[in-house]
Amino acid sequence: MDLNAGLGRRDLFISTVLLTATLPLRRASAAPDSAVEATLAETPKDASPKLTVERRGQVALLGINRPYIQNRVDPETFHALGRAYYDYNRDPSLRAAILFGHGDHFSRGIDVDAFTALARTGEPLLTDNDVIDPLAKRKPWLTKPLIVAVHGDTWNMADELFLAADIRVAAANTNFGQDENTHGRFPGGASTVRFVHEAGWGNAMRHMLTGDHWTAQDAYRMGTVQDVVDPPQTALARAIEIANKVAACGPLGIKATLESAHLAIEGEAAAALSQLDAQYGALFHTEDFQEGRQAEALGRAPVYRAK
Repeated sequence: MDLNAGLGRRDLFISTVLLTATLPLRRASAAPDSAVEATLAETPKDASPKLTVERRGQVALLGINRPYIQNRVDPETFHALGRAYYDYNRDPSLRAAILFGHGDHFSRGIDVDAFTALARTGEPLLTDNDVIDPLAKRKPWLTKPLIVAVHGDTWNMADELFLAADIRVAAANTNFGQDENTHGRFPGGASTVRFVHEAGWGNAMRHMLTGDHWTAQDAYRMGTVQDVVDPPQTALARAIEIANKVAACGPLGIKATLESAHLAIEGEAAAALSQLDAQYGALFHTEDFQEGRQAEALGRAPVYRAK
């Protein structure tokens, strides 16, 4: 599936966010083109930015761009996304943002090897003032709408980025997963809070405690997905339709709606969210974590000893 269908070449001013994501979002220089066509080709590993940032009118398009590693998110990509969220939030001419993934999958989640060294230091991942946590585990929150469009594998941290969005669209071929417990970890990016809140205790635990994956249709049944789309329309094309409707609404009313909704859920979630980083980091020091990594590398079943 080409998730990039639905974007006109001439209506996008393309900028790339490289690692620390220091470039602001930029204005489109031409009117929108209604033609449905691919706009972004996969680029070789040595030439590829880890996150693409594009603009279509009042909508920002943020693309995870590591298809050579199934769009697994490393610390640099995560920081780039946090900076892109911050820039979007501060740009008064942007009314909505869409997060998607280049290539065959939205993302298979965290790049564990890249995160392991950082987790063992105990230092926070995001230390700058000019970022917004993409997992929304701490303030400041985004004050403008975020839509996520997913397809293919959407696992672990990727599902948590998905759950942190305001509106969620999935291609019919999406394969969701929160299987960290099968690898000696746990869902430390807030699925223990948001998955439970939105899908219900039993639905969330059924998947997190077993590691079993679920489909887009399952997600729609549980209430974590608002739209499931089949070809020829892509999840991204549908997300753009929704984003343009959001962008046409009054921005002050949209902001007030998000603020009010955050107040409604903030109290019950704040304590749990604040502990996630410490809980997740602690598991990187355990024998079970090492066993999970070794078993995965060797293609064998892990033997956990609760140590």
